Amino acid sequence: MINRRQLWALLALTLMWGVNWPMMKLSLQEITPLYFRAATMVLGAAWLFVYVARKGERMRPSRAEWATIAWLCLPNVLAWHTFSIFGVRELASGRAAILGFTMPIFTVLIGAAFFGERITPRVRLAVVCAAIAIGLLLWHELQSLSGRPVGIAWMLGAAFCWGLGTLLFRRASFALSPMVVTVWMLLLGSAVVWVLAIALEPVPQPARFSVPMWISLAYGVFINYGFSQLIWFGMARDLPPATSAMSVMAIPLVGTLSATFIVGEVPHWQDWVAIAFVMVAIASVLWPSPAAGAAARAARAARTAQ
Repeated sequence: MINRRQLWALLALTLMWGVNWPMMKLSLQEITPLYFRAATMVLGAAWLFVYVARKGERMRPSRAEWATIAWLCLPNVLAWHTFSIFGVRELASGRAAILGFTMPIFTVLIGAAFFGERITPRVRLAVVCAAIAIGLLLWHELQSLSGRPVGIAWMLGAAFCWGLGTLLFRRASFALSPMVVTVWMLLLGSAVVWVLAIALEPVPQPARFSVPMWISLAYGVFINYGFSQLIWFGMARDLPPATSAMSVMAIPLVGTLSATFIVGEVPHWQDWVAIAFVMVAIASVLWPSPAAGAAARAARAARTAQ
């Protein structure tokens, strides 16, 4: 049973990650994608490093752990954060969020294709719903003179990489805590993004940034890469699976609604229908089955009895 403190933390996390999508779109009005990612990621990871180190965690990876962290960084941080920011540049931020959060479906499909995980009727339903949602958004982009269907490719690539990275992370072996591993992945990923930004994009002019631009940058550093990460890792171990599923499903909805107020995007009917299909798809793969729920309750009862 989720307590009141976890409920408030979950609501805060959903709002933080949902609002982050239009905030990214706002930032891209005055800064290029790679410089935005590089700046917010390295500053966010730096203050997370200080916070976690002061908690007494072991921060220095072993030689073997360095290799694993670098490998996991590729899909989990470098690909996801780079592809998604290019997707946000090309698409409406709410639409990018909808496509980005097809990631749980990709996780299940990749697991079935490469890791021998079973395809269930729920997974088949999720695939159909996700395909309908993608088709709706792609159809609207192709019908619009200002459409950017390439943005859909960026976001689906980002979701695929996140799904792959999730599976690899689950199977990795660490003595370090997941929070420390994440901090190092962010630091390594930001170093690569800095190199790409310097090589490929014009140098930004911070002196010309507007007040909303500075606010959006601060949001990326302290909220998206900071407080939201602390909340998530602080409650992830105790959060019921069904509750985490509800949070994931709500993030695209929050992103779409908040985009109207932050960047003036007006959702089309395709967006709302696509959100509904994505929510059904995510629920299909994340919501625990009755058998799994009964097993989890039995396990908790056994631990309590001990």
